[in-house]
Amino acid sequence: MELSLQKIDVRELEDLRHLLWGKDLKDEVFLRWTQGFSFSPDEPTALCQLEGGPCAVIAPVQAFVLKNALFNKKLEPSSVTGKEAKELLVLSLTEILLQLGTDTHRLLFLEADGPDSQGNSPTCSTNGRDTESGERSPKRQKLDPGRFHSKLRCIECDGEESLMSCIRKNLSEFQTDFGVLLYLYSLILTKGIEQTKNELEDLAEPLIDETHGHGSQSLINLMLVGKAISNVWDNDKEVSGLVMRGIQKQSTIGFLTLMEHLRYCEVGWFLKNPKFPIWLLASETHITVLFSKELGLVVKETKESNARQIFQRFDPEGNGFITTCQLGDLMEAVDLVSEKEYVDIMKTKLDPENLGIVTLNSFLEEFYPGESTPEVPTQFILYHYNGLCRSSHDGKVKYKEAKATIKEELDIQIITDTSPMKTCLETKWPSIELGWLSPHIPSLN
Repeated sequence: MELSLQKIDVRELEDLRHLLWGKDLKDEVFLRWTQGFSFSPDEPTALCQLEGGPCAVIAPVQAFVLKNALFNKKLEPSSVTGKEAKELLVLSLTEILLQLGTDTHRLLFLEADGPDSQGNSPTCSTNGRDTESGERSPKRQKLDPGRFHSKLRCIECDGEESLMSCIRKNLSEFQTDFGVLLYLYSLILTKGIEQTKNELEDLAEPLIDETHGHGSQSLINLMLVGKAISNVWDNDKEVSGLVMRGIQKQSTIGFLTLMEHLRYCEVGWFLKNPKFPIWLLASETHITVLFSKELGLVVKETKESNARQIFQRFDPEGNGFITTCQLGDLMEAVDLVSEKEYVDIMKTKLDPENLGIVTLNSFLEEFYPGESTPEVPTQFILYHYNGLCRSSHDGKVKYKEAKATIKEELDIQIITDTSPMKTCLETKWPSIELGWLSPHIPSLN
């Protein structure tokens, strides 16, 4: 069945534009986002980023490409064929959209110019492609923001099979000059503008910075976990009577940031310990990707770790304890016996001095004794991806390899590496040491 292109309601399109770009969309910011999902000629599964800004979309897609290559298809990322790389991109674009949890998915394309446009299939004419060097082609198609928005058309797909089929059939559209924007717009319209707004804490802040063009944390989280929330801690927190939303479950792809070292934020367990050993790394201005083939780095959720997370929901301020009157609700939430008589016995046992509190440690020791987190490897190989050509020492977008060693915490260490890379990784592995195969430490920017 042929899916047809549909016009988008003018008011909806204006709301979408305002949500993404704010009140004033600058031409130079828009231009930085006009690129497609194109692979590096030097690394078959590495996506190139031409200018600063769209890393908030490109880096998460890159992370899912690596996840699908390494752990779904069991492929060596540096040895795949061009056809295999395209299929990995199809799987990744589909998976991110499926995280939104909607029944219907809306894919956006540009209406073609000229007499061939019949309005029944997406065909975007883009003659000027980006060059293999990673520079912009002087022949690439240019559209001002107003004309770009006027040419947007939509296809609705019901169900996973229809969505994947449509993306696969029209993958070239996401690889042309406006592919990243078409996918981002598809993501927001599939999520729903109002639902996206409901998840944002500050509606005055657009998803893309009006001055510098960087994606917000809300946009990054939307790509990672399907929720446009602005925080990276676990669960919701109550701050001065205001509920601040956090990450609700273990993510597929993780997230680490230099901002945590600078104490601007707190990254929770769910993002630091994803389902697969792949993390986005955030600096002040850019996002790159760290990954490993070592599944032993992944800490799977256990009954104890799940109980710890649920306890923290009852302790949003992170005090390490709850009041005894909350114990019954907590026990019910973690599927323990929660009849009043039994809860009263536990209150006496867990609060023998009648202080009115139950600590996290006493709760875990009582109900989950002997359960411990599996040991992670102390030596493993890490790889780093930076999609910006200008940030690579040789100007080529390629994965950089390092041997990582986790030192004993009590060891006296001589600190010789104070790079932003190591500082960022220390927020997860405080005693990590890195030995890069290249003499040039990869850049986070």
